[in-house]
Amino acid sequence: MLRAEPVRATRRIRTAPEWAILERELFAQQDRAWRVFADRYTEGDGRLVFRDRLGVGLDGRDGVDDFYEPFFNWPTLYLLGGSSDLLDASLRHWRGVTNQLTEMGMLVDGYERGYDWFHQGESMVLFYALCLALPEDTDLKQLAARFADLYLPAGPNYDAEHRVIQAPHNGAAGPRWGFIDGEKYFPWSLPLRPYGLPLDWIGVSSFDELVDDPGKARRYGQIMWDRMGRGDVLANLAATGLATNAYLYSGDPAYKDWVLEYVGAWQDRLAGREVIPDNAGLHGEVGEHLDGRWYGGHYGWAWPHGIESVGSSAIVGAVNATLLSGDRGYLDLARNPLDAVLKQAEYRSLADMGTLTKRWLRHLDPERPTLTIPQRHNDSGWFDYNVMPTQLPIALWHFSRDTGDAERIERLREGSDWDWNAVHDQRNKDEGGHEEPWYEFLARRNPNFPEKMLRSALAISTARLETIENDPIDPAVGPDALDIHHWQNINPVVTEALLQLTTGSPQVLYNGGLTHLHLRYFDADARRPGLPEAVAALVSDIDPDHTVVDLVNLGDEPRSLLVQAGSFNEHALQTVAVDANPPRPVHHQLLVDLPPQSEVRLTLTMSLHARTPANQSPWEL
Repeated sequence: MLRAEPVRATRRIRTAPEWAILERELFAQQDRAWRVFADRYTEGDGRLVFRDRLGVGLDGRDGVDDFYEPFFNWPTLYLLGGSSDLLDASLRHWRGVTNQLTEMGMLVDGYERGYDWFHQGESMVLFYALCLALPEDTDLKQLAARFADLYLPAGPNYDAEHRVIQAPHNGAAGPRWGFIDGEKYFPWSLPLRPYGLPLDWIGVSSFDELVDDPGKARRYGQIMWDRMGRGDVLANLAATGLATNAYLYSGDPAYKDWVLEYVGAWQDRLAGREVIPDNAGLHGEVGEHLDGRWYGGHYGWAWPHGIESVGSSAIVGAVNATLLSGDRGYLDLARNPLDAVLKQAEYRSLADMGTLTKRWLRHLDPERPTLTIPQRHNDSGWFDYNVMPTQLPIALWHFSRDTGDAERIERLREGSDWDWNAVHDQRNKDEGGHEEPWYEFLARRNPNFPEKMLRSALAISTARLETIENDPIDPAVGPDALDIHHWQNINPVVTEALLQLTTGSPQVLYNGGLTHLHLRYFDADARRPGLPEAVAALVSDIDPDHTVVDLVNLGDEPRSLLVQAGSFNEHALQTVAVDANPPRPVHHQLLVDLPPQSEVRLTLTMSLHARTPANQSPWEL
């Protein structure tokens, strides 16, 4: 039964705000964009047009994520107010790809047979978004439980005695020891050459030595199997997303208990150390298979991406535990890797930076030094300097809204010799990259951000559509002509701008994060998630003590929408002030009536993380 406090907009629009017009234009463009992509690259049951097979490369395990990733933000667009049939399309594509991958032997009972959680997390973002959009779907609820059960104490992956997920590669078939199937040898391909070797202390000096010497590659592969192919790694913290998702559906305490137990194990491994370790052996001991080293685990501090994967995993695990328990002490686990690299910060120019620099090429002046942090650590110490991946500290601050987490971002801003207000037409596969100008907008230092960001999103989507329409590749011919990353690289759906502006939220952490929205909307007449047709929203302030959102109905029909605090109704609304009127109490959710051509400014107060989170429809509350 819906219990909502009603308010009504009384101001008529004199001049429609430019941001509102652009926002609705972006929604309209997206409605065309996903259809163009689907028509070009998918078949009737939703699978991607692909006639080859996966599992035939060097490692035989890679590629599952690449088939789900082209659709990762489609359900999110629906959640924000995308077309009604987009949800059915998103579900069809997820099911079609799942069937496609099952036929290739990559899945067992609909789930990844076994791979690392840096990539599994990328696969799961689509599933989590579908679950958020379909809280009443019994099939998804059952799948969420079945997937999570793979990691609970009775499942195949977790050793409850030692509190470890037993291997870096894991999944529906349990621990998948090592990194390849069959003969053990150095398994990675030439594109990974820039990251060097994962173990720098076993007598092999270069990547080329292993490429040129099969015998040495086999010996190296055996050592990797022994040292890195078994035991727990920090990247496995992303698996807590499965249990958190299952708990949000069911409220079953078994899922909550496991998340807190497993995150607690990594808290204990950090205790007494300056830096969170990235590995634990089969008996739960840090460095057990690495001669005592706290670094060297798969997708850890030493190889390949360092803070990019370590920081993301720590934040995902800590946020999940905090969401379910309300205990903010878990967030210290997420803060540690960020602060550890900031202690080693140096000013460097672009020429003196290491890997993963592509994200910053549009921002940096090659001749001017800026604040950088070491991304990685091995026997030589901290190395591979680059700009801090800003999405990590901003995601943490957005969840915590803690002063200390904001101060960390301010330090990065003050040390940056580039313009945080600039909005560049750039797009990575995770669709992030505009965290800094959004943060500046919220800090009231970038007033024109909404219009700039929306124009940028429109330009990016338009460019992707042109690429699709002029794409010479026949998607059916296989990998000789089609890179399996091709689809995700030209996905024309863009949601970062809409997340930031309509909900006051950053892009989801791509390697396994759940969608954490500050505000959510529901169309009260259509009884579905998202902004109603012709309605635009702009969140301009998310300070802990108040939230400011403008709502505009550009259409000629009355609209009603429900405002909810948090993705999972976890924040408690307290008061609302309508335009310049005094605040009044709100006892649950807020129902806003928008007459034709009307606008209203709401100033909300709320208590963050004050309610038990649940994935439920507001019509069931």
